[in-house]
Amino acid sequence: MTEVSLPPAELDTFPKLLERHRAERPGRPAIREKDFGIWQTHTWGQVAEEVRNLAAGLFSLGVKRGDKVAIVGDNRPRLYWTMTAAQAIGAVPVPLYQDSVAEEMAFVVEHAEARFAVVEDQEQVDKLLEIRERCPGLTQIVYDESRGMRHYTQPFLHHFDAVQAEGKDYNKVHPDFYEDEIAKGKGSDTAIILYTSGTTGTPKGVILSFDNVMKTAANGVKLEGLTDTDESLAYLPMAWVGDHIFSFAQSYVAGFCVACPESSETVMHDMRELGPTYFFAPPRIFENILTTVMIRMEDAGRIKRGLFRYFMEVARRSGIRILDGKPVGMGDRLLYALGQVLVYGPLKNTLGFTRIRLAYTAGEAIGPDIFDFYRSLGINLKQLYGSTEASVFITIQPDGEIEADTVGKPALDVEIKIADNGEVMFRGPGVFVEYFKNPEATIETKTPDGWVHTGDAGFFAENGHLKIIDRAKDVGRVNDGGLFAPKYVENKLKFFPDIKEAVAYGHERDFCTAFINIDLVAVGSWAERNNVAYGSYQELAANPQVIEIIKGHIEKVNRDLAADPQLASCQIRRFLILHKELDADDGELTRTRKVRRRFVADRYDSLIEALYSGAETAYIETEVTFEDGRKGTIKADLQVVDVAVGTAGETMMKKAS
Repeated sequence: MTEVSLPPAELDTFPKLLERHRAERPGRPAIREKDFGIWQTHTWGQVAEEVRNLAAGLFSLGVKRGDKVAIVGDNRPRLYWTMTAAQAIGAVPVPLYQDSVAEEMAFVVEHAEARFAVVEDQEQVDKLLEIRERCPGLTQIVYDESRGMRHYTQPFLHHFDAVQAEGKDYNKVHPDFYEDEIAKGKGSDTAIILYTSGTTGTPKGVILSFDNVMKTAANGVKLEGLTDTDESLAYLPMAWVGDHIFSFAQSYVAGFCVACPESSETVMHDMRELGPTYFFAPPRIFENILTTVMIRMEDAGRIKRGLFRYFMEVARRSGIRILDGKPVGMGDRLLYALGQVLVYGPLKNTLGFTRIRLAYTAGEAIGPDIFDFYRSLGINLKQLYGSTEASVFITIQPDGEIEADTVGKPALDVEIKIADNGEVMFRGPGVFVEYFKNPEATIETKTPDGWVHTGDAGFFAENGHLKIIDRAKDVGRVNDGGLFAPKYVENKLKFFPDIKEAVAYGHERDFCTAFINIDLVAVGSWAERNNVAYGSYQELAANPQVIEIIKGHIEKVNRDLAADPQLASCQIRRFLILHKELDADDGELTRTRKVRRRFVADRYDSLIEALYSGAETAYIETEVTFEDGRKGTIKADLQVVDVAVGTAGETMMKKAS
């Protein structure tokens, strides 16, 4: 393992860091991309040369200091190079979510005042062409993938190779240009503008300086001991702050290699080939992986199923204790070692987790059983708590202090306090500069002395770890005065593999209710094993047996809630299974898959009223957007189901038995 010294103060921008890697580790792998089934590796020396030519090419195209450059596409080396190249000449990269529809792109491009765009392929070019009249400031578009672009003859469209070639020629005539431009940059300059997911309204542009991003990334590298021998997989949206820190900033700070999968559909296959040592995924990814594992085991032979169940019981009993360095009996140690050969090792190899020495999850609460499953296999999975306004890191779970129901202790150099109303506030090196063109929102979020309102309600446990309850604005009261914490309830519901999404209601109502989305993969597998025929999500969701399964899950959650006097009022009394999956294209989810609670409440207000009116069924007509942009309508009669609630005494008796 190669020791990596953290960047000295004078290396205060990413282009400067890249030049350090060119000098110190020119032959070390910097980034990989799987193309046509083959991994293509670019060294730090090669990346530095690519960025140098691209920066001059963008300058020749008209990019000036302070200009905004929109970046749209999947995780691709050339798009990451565009970030650094833009920064090198003083421009500001603005990555967009690649699955955004044209209307969503138009808002960001227009609001950010982006004059230039660098995109992956024809799909993204078409979206920008569609919105170009609305965004007249967008003057030039550069595309990487030429497939399908043969008949596009607009003079403002440029192939990536042509821009780089122009830059190479420019550098020959002006050999000092690149170094002179890099030298003008400083840590306080804007490094990037990242737009929030817009859970409660239109997205806000978060301005992060080089100091914000680099110091936070360096603190994470220092805390976890990351080095240039590590390797990570870049598969999350480039517009998300998590990808920017884990796949870009920390790679530049530590010098480790980042790999880009061939496509979003091949991520798990590519991960098995790659075997990263450093991995991040939101809880939903870990849940999906576990669901796939359990489905495969149900389809396996009797002997394999028996071995899996036996050794997973051994892992649950002793795997986490072994990982945390706690005492475990010799018998269990031997059984665990045998399980490593027969079950855990092959399973981790199948998932691509064999080499992982550090994994993070964040964004939502992860189910304790899911969290413990991975840790019991010997995977060092930890929770963290962060935000775009923090440059990710607010808290991290230290090694040996991992708990399923906390998000850890304050990250390096981060201060946290709990406001009088229970809101979590933080201050640290990653605190954003401001919201772009939104001083009112900046004043509401950041105090003059640098404290940031997270909007989350939480408290510190006795061990000094932070616990997050819910969004502060979402915590309410039912009519009898009891606490209503919707996110807490929704997360408990989503711990079941059969439930993909849940939206709870109850504030200023007599009791709590919920919308449910079933997980089509998990429930579809159950249907296949039990010879239950269905032709669509809607048909499966309306199946009486499926409704009974979901009812059972909710009743179990109710019993758990009944055991907590503070949360007993959150028990779900009525629910319905929605006739369609909540979808970002329909505005129901953000591009980071978070529920737009207000939008869903407005769109399905008739269903909410049915839940509270005592009705047994509810009719709904919903407009939906198909993948090709066409609109359609789904009609359905939904069954409204009553659910039994638990009592504290009943719950204690069940636990005792």
